[in-house]
Amino acid sequence: MPELTDTQSVILSRAATRPGNLAMPLPKGLVGAAAKMSVGKMIARGWLEEVDADPRRGEPLWRETGDGHGTTLVATEAGLEAIGIEPIVAKAVTGPRKAKAAPQTEPAASGSADAPKAPNTRTGTKQAMIIAMLQRSEGATVAEIAAETTWLPHTVRGAISGALKKKLGLPVTSEKVAGRGSVYKLSGV
Repeated sequence: MPELTDTQSVILSRAATRPGNLAMPLPKGLVGAAAKMSVGKMIARGWLEEVDADPRRGEPLWRETGDGHGTTLVATEAGLEAIGIEPIVAKAVTGPRKAKAAPQTEPAASGSADAPKAPNTRTGTKQAMIIAMLQRSEGATVAEIAAETTWLPHTVRGAISGALKKKLGLPVTSEKVAGRGSVYKLSGV
């Protein structure tokens, strides 16, 4: 795990708990040049990304771009991994939001405007627990997941097909195993 300062750790930990992994607002007292320096280092390391702010969602601004819009900060997959969130969980929680291209760079690809909204998965949730169970080499059955989450079997099946496969786009596969029944796994893991 990379060396994080206390400030960087607080910023990334808070971002991991917020919808869309928003890193804003920054910790109280982190303002001005100190905020610019901390955020600049985190962007350079790939832990934070500057993206267009959505004022309809009430996203706080990091800076104004001068064209009537503003940007906000979100934690990236690398940033979540830096604080110890497992790679597959980090992929699930980091949204497909794309950073707005700076004026001196090439414009962003035309398909980025049609990107779906970021999923709201947080660590310590039942969804994160299911993902961790599916990451294991032996996978997990519906009954095992139901026992662990205290959900009914139909809720588990719905979470696998709806939340994990459709919403998050995770490659969940199933196979029949003698003595266990249908075993679900994250393929490629």
